[in-house]
Amino acid sequence: MSGRAEAEDRPGRDAAPVLELRDAVRVHGAGAREVRALDGVSLVVPAGEFVAVMGPSGSGKSTLLALAGGLDAPTAGEVLVEGEPLERMPAKRLARLRRRSIGYVFQEFNLLPGLTAQENVAFPLELEGWTRGRAFAAARAALEECGIAELAGRRPEDMSGGQAQRVAIARALVGPRRLVLADEPTGALDSAAGSAVLELLRRRADLGAAVVMVTHEARFAAWADRTVYLRDGRISGSSGPSDPAELLDGCAR
Repeated sequence: MSGRAEAEDRPGRDAAPVLELRDAVRVHGAGAREVRALDGVSLVVPAGEFVAVMGPSGSGKSTLLALAGGLDAPTAGEVLVEGEPLERMPAKRLARLRRRSIGYVFQEFNLLPGLTAQENVAFPLELEGWTRGRAFAAARAALEECGIAELAGRRPEDMSGGQAQRVAIARALVGPRRLVLADEPTGALDSAAGSAVLELLRRRADLGAAVVMVTHEARFAAWADRTVYLRDGRISGSSGPSDPAELLDGCAR
């Protein structure tokens, strides 16, 4: 299967932005110890686009995802999800947005050790007020989509690293996620399993979600519509059909 869907089969470039970073800056420390993890990054990701982010270690890739997911706030600039600035959003509303609309695949998996795979995947839906039966049905469907339905009753301690990663991916994809953020989602997987995960992310973008993935692997970035390159906290270039400046111009019109 080709990594990229044909352009006519997915939402067009004029789709509404789901994620926007506007001159986002993130500074850690102060004085002689100040580190600018991000230094004026602007990025627009519309509905239906899959963006890969590449760059050397320390270039700001994980910081970009943390800001995009509302896990951290910019020191300057803005981060907007579906037109709403996250840094001005009350904490309870931000938490609800993250549960409802943002799926996040962490490098460390972050599965709850006392819960089964199905319970881990269903947990954010139950926090949103879904009934247990409805949440469990959606969780089961997400596990099946990820090819790991047989893990439904297993706890994280009884899984391999690759299995735990795929459960984390199922949790990120469950429910009506508008924005999916993945930090090295193939890191614990072999080539075949990694390609299967990329196919899942590609399919989610084709269905209308905005997907942003950090990766070191060019072969996995090839599944994306656009690749953005970071260096020293700044965007040093991009490849693919979608140009950020054109998208910003389109949003302004």
